[in-house]
Amino acid sequence: MGLNQSSSDPEQLSMSKEFVEATIRDNKVVVFSKTYCPYCKMAKQQLNKYKGQYKEEPVIIEIENRPDCEQIQAILGKITGGRTVPRVFINGKCIGGGSETKAAEDSGKLKTMLSTAGAI
Repeated sequence: MGLNQSSSDPEQLSMSKEFVEATIRDNKVVVFSKTYCPYCKMAKQQLNKYKGQYKEEPVIIEIENRPDCEQIQAILGKITGGRTVPRVFINGKCIGGGSETKAAEDSGKLKTMLSTAGAI
C-alpha cells in the first residue's frame, strides 16, 4: 500500500495543494526542482546570475526530498499544464521550465521580469 495509498489520500493532497499555492503566492520567485535534473540546474543557474541583487532570495523547493513529491508534481500539472520540473514562478506566474528560463535570460526578459516583480 504505502506510497500509492498516500498519493490518493485526500487530506495529504489538500495539504500539498495548500503548500504549493501558499509558496507561489507568498514568494516573488519560486522554483520547484529536483537536485539531479539538468533542466532544473539550468533554471537555477540563470536565476543565480542575479545573486546579490535579490531583495528576497528565490525559494527553491527540491521536491524529491519531500514525501509528497508525486502530489506536488500532479498539482503543478493542474496549475501549469505540465508536471515536469523545473517549474519556475515569478510573481505568481509560471514562466516555464529550464529552457524557457534560459531563453528569457538570453533575451534580457528574465531581468525585466524579476525587476517588475520587485525581486531585484
